[in-house]
Amino acid sequence: MENLLSYLAAFVDLGSVVVLPIIMFIFGILLGTKPQKAFVAGITVGIGLIGLNLVIGLLVEGLGTAAQSMVERFGLSLTTLDVGWPASAAISYGTILGSLAIPIGIGVNVVLLTFRLTRTLNVDIWNYWHGAFIGSMIFSLTGDFSLSLFSIVVYTLMIFLMADMLGKTIQKTYGFPNMTFPHGTAAPGFWIGLMLNKIFDKIPGFNKLQADPESIQKRFGILGDNTVIGLVIGVGIGLLAGYDIKNTLNLGVSTAAVMIIMPKMAAILMEGLIPISEAAGKFANKRFEGRELYIGMDAAISVGHPAVLSTSLLLVPIALLLAVVLPGNTTLPFGDLATMPFIICLMVAAFNGNIIRALVGGVIYLVPILYISSWAAPYITAAAKTASFDIGTNSSITSLVDGGIWPTLLYLRTAEFTGWIGMIILAALFMGGLVYVNRIKKDEKI
Repeated sequence: MENLLSYLAAFVDLGSVVVLPIIMFIFGILLGTKPQKAFVAGITVGIGLIGLNLVIGLLVEGLGTAAQSMVERFGLSLTTLDVGWPASAAISYGTILGSLAIPIGIGVNVVLLTFRLTRTLNVDIWNYWHGAFIGSMIFSLTGDFSLSLFSIVVYTLMIFLMADMLGKTIQKTYGFPNMTFPHGTAAPGFWIGLMLNKIFDKIPGFNKLQADPESIQKRFGILGDNTVIGLVIGVGIGLLAGYDIKNTLNLGVSTAAVMIIMPKMAAILMEGLIPISEAAGKFANKRFEGRELYIGMDAAISVGHPAVLSTSLLLVPIALLLAVVLPGNTTLPFGDLATMPFIICLMVAAFNGNIIRALVGGVIYLVPILYISSWAAPYITAAAKTASFDIGTNSSITSLVDGGIWPTLLYLRTAEFTGWIGMIILAALFMGGLVYVNRIKKDEKI
């Protein structure tokens, strides 16, 4: 078993741009795609991922540096550093408990598919780190290895339930057929968006405001163009960071480039996914009596949507402002500022691409995120030390992704106050939801 885990860890360590094409090739063959077509599809997915990573890297480099300059300029002195999701993922997979998240995730997916309790065939095995994160935090809190392991199973059930219910919305908003996002950061934001959307519908005046990218461009002409919006947002952030004219304009052009290039990279990735998605549809029709089957993918595919990018860029300086003014907050947003699109991408879907609602909803969502990330910091710091992760000179670390989102609070509080009983109740609730969605309701339209 230990050798198997070491081989699996070595495979995952190859990186998503290598792992995902291999997985897509294997799944393509298993689903009946011709080897040549499956091979090309896998390589195309890898190329799209490389393109997305390059653009996200450009965004991280520009926004990360600007955020650091804003922190220094305004003299922020918050005690807990947001180290970002790459550190969280490394911490999560850095223990025996965390390394078990991938075989658990694959096993749960196979069982649920076999018994027709999910429509999601998840190929995004890298992002099982979100479940590993939850398990690692619970182990830091309770010291109970068995409970922590079981919490990963329960978390995985929740993610598959969310993924099954998201399929139609993702197709409607982003135009991705037979696809869903069992993504631990993005999916929880969708449910917050749904609740806020119902509240926004009841606010006179506000419920009439509509600002999707198409209507903005139609109303404002060139000023509503995605390129110009990116330029203006980048220049604004540069000015807040105290940049000189040269660096401000460079950040503006880089941000404008992200607004244009990222959707094109997502389109390349989608080009590789289409043959696999079509094969999954045929496979489902043949083996599962016509049941619709979704390919579970990384939510990175959706972050290129203009409404997602515009909203997330506007939320960067707002997150820093909230960190300063919220009483009791100790988190200094930093590492995850540039990955803001992952936090709100499915909130945008819940708001049907309305940028005004997404921005207001995003601000509201950031408040509990900051507080939860501050509260979870001791457990994240303890998990980092258990995984022998170098936290440098920082006495306290956290992450907005996933340290600040509501599932972290739900699972840690359940483990702390109710232990096994509460975790079993959560498992029963999520399993009941899967039965209802896939065997009773039989459609995931929300």
